[in-house]
Amino acid sequence: MVRTREFDTEAAVSRAMELFWSRGYEATSVRDLTRHLGIGQGSLYAAFGDKDGLYRAALEHYRATLAAAALESLKRGGDVRSAVRTLLVERLRIAVAEGGRGCLAVNAVCERLPGDAATGCIVRDMQDASQDALAEVLRTAAERGEVAAEQDPRTLAAFLVTFLNGLLVSAKLTPDARALEPLVEVALATLG
Repeated sequence: MVRTREFDTEAAVSRAMELFWSRGYEATSVRDLTRHLGIGQGSLYAAFGDKDGLYRAALEHYRATLAAAALESLKRGGDVRSAVRTLLVERLRIAVAEGGRGCLAVNAVCERLPGDAATGCIVRDMQDASQDALAEVLRTAAERGEVAAEQDPRTLAAFLVTFLNGLLVSAKLTPDARALEPLVEVALATLG
């Protein structure tokens, strides 16, 4: 007889995401995960396959919650400078919160690549979605005359995502949003 799962996998993934985010992949053992999630090792393996499977599920959860919310706020924003500023500053503030844990996606890239192709694929999808959303917002803003029309929206979007990734790495070294926020204004100057 097959046993039914006795825990909420979505809640477990959310809690695992928080643990991986604060400690990193390598510093988080299966034992740490089972203790933090309040489940047995067999349950973890049955639900997620292994630690890597749970890590990928945590990255997917991050993409579906925090990353998706950031993109939605960008699309709802009024003028493009304010919307992009809000996006960059909010991501920076999340990165410096809780002792400067950074961004889970950027942390994953720094810790797991190039050796972990599955993690690379998930994070690349996140980055592509960010670039696509930014490019669309910038294209619309150029049509309205809010940004310089001579700049290619796709290139500007790629620059802003690259800048954000670097900013989030810098936030690990300097977990002080007030010290890093002036850099956002420099990046916004590229909008013309």
